[in-house]
Amino acid sequence: MSRRTGITKACYHIAESSWFQYFILAVILAAAALVGIETYPEITEKHYSLLHWLNQLMLYVFVAEAAVKMMQHGRYFYRYSLDPWNLFDFSIVVVCFLPVNASYAAVLRLARIMRAQRLMTALPQLQLIVGALIRSIPSMGYVGILLALNFYVYAVMGVFLFRENDPVHFCDLPRAMLTLFRVVTLEDWTDVMYINMWGSDNYDGYSEKWTAATGILPQPRAMPLISAAYFVSFVMFGTMIMLNLFIGVIINSMDEARTEREHEQRAEAEGKQPDIFSEIDEVARHVDELRESLDVLKMIADKERKKKV
Repeated sequence: MSRRTGITKACYHIAESSWFQYFILAVILAAAALVGIETYPEITEKHYSLLHWLNQLMLYVFVAEAAVKMMQHGRYFYRYSLDPWNLFDFSIVVVCFLPVNASYAAVLRLARIMRAQRLMTALPQLQLIVGALIRSIPSMGYVGILLALNFYVYAVMGVFLFRENDPVHFCDLPRAMLTLFRVVTLEDWTDVMYINMWGSDNYDGYSEKWTAATGILPQPRAMPLISAAYFVSFVMFGTMIMLNLFIGVIINSMDEARTEREHEQRAEAEGKQPDIFSEIDEVARHVDELRESLDVLKMIADKERKKKV
């Protein structure tokens, strides 16, 4: 490891101490609670000065936290920015210092709300979950493409099968896609199915005002078998199978993230730094020692040369 002296060593011990981490966690929770209190206008007007003072105090606590984390690296303070979580924390602090006027007060309130999101950086378990979600985005994208293809195929089929009987939900392709989104969320999807199973004229919930909005008069037609097969199969594929695929991708990413963290912790426990910067510091230290040794040897050689002369 590189040598740490003076303020750098003190900041390193502070940043790595458990009491400092618990203190920052408590401040984050207090900031989140303070934002919630500000949603009550009567309390805000009555205790404006106190709330403003507490907001400023918490903001400067976060500034001090960032300064300590930077100073623990000494002259390599830029390593603070190599951690994405540190950049997230720092960006929230910077936004809070922006010179906004009353017309942009919503931006400042939004920044204060974002302080609650700092719980993700304060709790390693939340970092693991968020990291797993980010890691799973590429795989989830492919699952999303498969889901979109499934939506498109069923939407086209729905327009061809149910447009005349149910123009409210299947008058065109965009409306059919929106209807299928409703179905996949399982929000009263049986109502849409029954309209097409028994015919729109036999379903009490079918309103003439809705059909007037589409400009298409329904031509009632009962399709019990086709409708049941269509909607049940879509719910099976769109909800159960696809949802399980998303869950499987996320669980796999969490296992990978957990394994990677365990390897890093094991390496740190064995005294091996997982980053290349510590190795560079070690090499630089050896180079400095060799340079000092060469200077000493050079002085001895010059003395011997002078004696011979």
